[in-house]
Amino acid sequence: MVRVNGETADPSDRVALGDVVEYEIPQAYVSVAAAESIPLEVVYEDEDFVVINKAPGMVVHPAPGHYSGTLVHALLGRGGSWSAAGGEARPGIVHRIDKGTSGLIVVARNDPSHRALSSQLSDRTLSRSYLAIARGRFKADAGELEGAIGRHPKDRKRMAVVAGGRFARTRYQVVERRSTHTLVRCDLDTGRTHQIRVHLAALGHPLAGDAEYGARGPGEPARPMLHAWRLRLRHPRTNLEMTFEVAPPADFVDFWSSVPALPTTWGGRPAREAGRPGGEEQP
Repeated sequence: MVRVNGETADPSDRVALGDVVEYEIPQAYVSVAAAESIPLEVVYEDEDFVVINKAPGMVVHPAPGHYSGTLVHALLGRGGSWSAAGGEARPGIVHRIDKGTSGLIVVARNDPSHRALSSQLSDRTLSRSYLAIARGRFKADAGELEGAIGRHPKDRKRMAVVAGGRFARTRYQVVERRSTHTLVRCDLDTGRTHQIRVHLAALGHPLAGDAEYGARGPGEPARPMLHAWRLRLRHPRTNLEMTFEVAPPADFVDFWSSVPALPTTWGGRPAREAGRPGGEEQP
């Protein structure tokens, strides 16, 4: 934290003779996490890997500003061995989901399993499907969103669709349209940071509750409405195909229930027919 004349400073700010500069040295970052007794919802577990239903608000691994209470701390508290293939600070972690995102994440008990699952991520045989509540009403029933993702040119904490970014593709399918929001299923063909959030915002339909990529709307929750709903993979030892699904948490369900349905005509049908690819629908 740096302040100039009592005000929080921006990295691009210039200082002049007579300015008073104050700063705080952040505490040292501890790279090796300690075990903590944190409850986890375990969907599946064996000697090779574990599938967790991560609660919204939980950070996956330690990072500056998050020195305790992460999924890694909880895994260590659960006991047993965890893979080291992802690095000393990330035991067991094969992939990540955002702090505000709820749902399924797979972690590895040993290095061979970690490498096998990582390989499936690379060749896209490990598939991840999400449920998202996005602002507005989608025109098409389904589509593919392609846009290279990289750091935002003006805000390095955010990602954006930018020239020279890494290739990213998200496939979406409308589940249900309501008056102000749409429930969509999103399937990842790549796994870039904040990918679904960035792609839907670029489409003009930011996630409900996503203050970072769309400004939180009135009555929207305090987190992005994104849930890792389905995970499909091959068992790293037996090669057996496995599918895991978990329902969204209460805040997701309650918010969707609160969104008004589409208005109806005399015949009881929606005033604007949903589910027609390319049909004109106004947000």
